[in-house]
Amino acid sequence: MHLRNICRTSIIALSIVAASFTVTAQEYKALVGGRLIDGFGHQPLANSVILIKDNVIQSVGTVATLPVPDGYTVISTEGMDVLPGLWEAHAHLMLNGHADYAHWHPTYKDRLADEIMPASAVQLLLAGVTSTRDLGAPLEPSLSVKRRINSGEIPGPRLYISGPFIQHEPYPGTERYRWGVANVAQAQAKVSMLAEAGVDVIKLIDHDVMSLQVAQAVVDEAHKHGLKVVGHSHKPDEIRRGLEIGIDNFEHTGLTTAPQYPQDIMDMLKERTAKGRIAGGPLYWTPTVEGLFNYSRTVANPEKLDNTCWQRGLKADTIADIKASLTNPGQLEYMQLTPLRQPTLEQKVKQLKDAGVILLIGTDSGIPTKFHCQSTWNELAVWVDDFGFDPMYTIRAATYWPAVMMGVADKAGTISKGKLADIIAVKGDVLRYINLLQNVDMVMKDGVLYKQNGQPVEANL
Repeated sequence: MHLRNICRTSIIALSIVAASFTVTAQEYKALVGGRLIDGFGHQPLANSVILIKDNVIQSVGTVATLPVPDGYTVISTEGMDVLPGLWEAHAHLMLNGHADYAHWHPTYKDRLADEIMPASAVQLLLAGVTSTRDLGAPLEPSLSVKRRINSGEIPGPRLYISGPFIQHEPYPGTERYRWGVANVAQAQAKVSMLAEAGVDVIKLIDHDVMSLQVAQAVVDEAHKHGLKVVGHSHKPDEIRRGLEIGIDNFEHTGLTTAPQYPQDIMDMLKERTAKGRIAGGPLYWTPTVEGLFNYSRTVANPEKLDNTCWQRGLKADTIADIKASLTNPGQLEYMQLTPLRQPTLEQKVKQLKDAGVILLIGTDSGIPTKFHCQSTWNELAVWVDDFGFDPMYTIRAATYWPAVMMGVADKAGTISKGKLADIIAVKGDVLRYINLLQNVDMVMKDGVLYKQNGQPVEANL
């Protein structure tokens, strides 16, 4: 070999070694100094140290008990509360706050995979949401976005998808993201198709207008594939039927102005929660109240709609279209019944809590006026500041319990040894001021920083 080639080979080899050393050095991180709220619900840990290798938490301790080894990059969390990354348990990535569904769906149906859903995903991530259940969207765009997030091609939360809703009959014009099932064979075939395609959960709606046999077939087929079923609870009969067929997680609090749930439903819920593990585990409920509860506040002060956080990832014409649809937020047809529903929400949610269901933080994020960069923290704030819920209870509803419900508590939901490094941090005392979560200062997912010192880390986005 010529001397020149030998030198060139040596230089390349040294470069590879140097590059490998750099990558290895960057894989070791230490979050040092903050108060740790780890998701388990006990006393927070002051002056915490979290050691991370690659994307996995190696050790958790304190400054006094856990020295940071050589080779770790230290990231200060002094003066901050450190929490597991939040879950948004009910999002719609195919929506981004536009007020007119009849216009939105046909106009953007071919832009979901490349623009709308990736934009929603990155907006959620920068808001501190590191895991999201996307409950209702066309199958192929859902699979595409999930695959690209998992591969690192695009940024976003860990995505758990349902694909299309399963219901008795799709509403006109919704067939791409709502699949009808008219008999048991169709129910089994379509649930099986979704399971084999790679969805993570089955979403069932209007099951009260299905025959009992068809609705039961949806749940049984999902469970056969190891998938849980989330079901709407807008109508009393949806709840009654859902309890009868074994739905795992109810969504919403009802479309009407009824002041509370009927007594027979409360009796059924208490009977179900009394069975616990015998019935297959806890009964979960995602009430999604903040969009309704805060609507009158948004009308009174629509300035939040001008926050540019919801524009990230969207094209100029999309942004202009969404803005135009929200010109008169107090006149939205979608929300006209909301002022009458709003006073019923606190009572209904407290009924559910008192009945022993496990409540999850989710918001219907993406519906009119509700942007992915704002919805999740708003839900936590309504629970704590308006309903008087304990902040630690509420944080666990956005961290620990969604991970348990989705069967991934061995990987996510808490900050502890062996868990994935999905971690957020905020300056100040989040147990006293829950709305600090509107400005998450640090977002780490899979050990990668996507936000630091309150600013997006553009190199990773």
